[in-house]
Amino acid sequence: MADQELETKIKTEEYFVNMGPQHPAAHGVLRLLLTIDGEIIKNVEPDLGYIHRSIEKMCERDSYQQIVHLTDRMDYLSSNINNEAVCLAVEKALEIEVSDRVKVIRTIISELTRIASHCLWWGVMGMDLGALTTYFYAFRDREYINDIFEETCGARLTMNYNAPGGLMFDIHPNFVKRTKDFIKHFKTKIPEYDRLVTGNVIFQKRTKGVGVLTKEDAISYGVTGPVARGSGLSSDVRKLHPYSAYDRVDFKEALLTAGDTFARYEVRIMELWESISIIEQLIDNIPEGEIKATTKAVIKLPKGEYYQRVEAARGELGVYINSTGTKNPYRVKFRSPGFSNLSVLNHITKGSKIADLVATMASFDFVIPDIDR
Repeated sequence: MADQELETKIKTEEYFVNMGPQHPAAHGVLRLLLTIDGEIIKNVEPDLGYIHRSIEKMCERDSYQQIVHLTDRMDYLSSNINNEAVCLAVEKALEIEVSDRVKVIRTIISELTRIASHCLWWGVMGMDLGALTTYFYAFRDREYINDIFEETCGARLTMNYNAPGGLMFDIHPNFVKRTKDFIKHFKTKIPEYDRLVTGNVIFQKRTKGVGVLTKEDAISYGVTGPVARGSGLSSDVRKLHPYSAYDRVDFKEALLTAGDTFARYEVRIMELWESISIIEQLIDNIPEGEIKATTKAVIKLPKGEYYQRVEAARGELGVYINSTGTKNPYRVKFRSPGFSNLSVLNHITKGSKIADLVATMASFDFVIPDIDR
């Protein structure tokens, strides 16, 4: 009876707390306005705009070759894939068929990009939950890929390797050997990731049953990528709408149904294995051919509307181009995966604790410039 009387006398009060825009648990320059009652989250309101650069507006004044480079600055961890999306949209509009060599090289480069991105995600997620070692392990492996890119593309982050009609230049003579060496190395490291994190009891306690997203809600909010596939929603553009060389390789779409933070984690680990498989099927079978189709110095798309989608590391990236027939597009719109995925954050974190929000955000793998264009 005394306990019941004490409970009735305890008065709680809601507080508004800023997480970000420079909070260490915020992945980039994102501000979350939290309404909390003690440790319990009542509402999460994302506040964007801190890194807005008006990329879509800039596209209206640039040529189609220049637009490709702007996509590097959105999801900079998927720069090759973003570049390819614009190139595919332009090639579709011009009815250009690139060579099989270009298609295969683009696919290999994209999957190396996906692995590099997932490595960084794995390292940062572990660090967000208190495991500092993961950061060093992940960057050790990611450096292998960055070295390959630097030798072939001349860059380590913003690649600018794809171009409308093909590639800027051919792959480096060492590309095939170094890629195969990396695959051999990385096959021994994913089990290491599992021993260090996946099977860790503390990590599982922090992630299982946390931030649950149902399949129905994933559809309703337009969620894509590993976040959607962790909820059992088939959304892999490489499978549903194949492009480049994805129609000539055999791979599985990583799907789980739990919908929680741990499921989203496992999906990305599964995707690491599938990316390895895709590269192995192609690396010894790169056909000969031209690396760039003949295009005019000034590209003008026929009047009309064009759309292309690709599977970036965080989900579906869509490129919409509205052309009036001039050298500059009338309108360019990017459907970035992070923006749609962010919209569901409040829905799945209400009632959870602040520490759970950190874990959930880590499993979403936000890159803020992808959201705040």
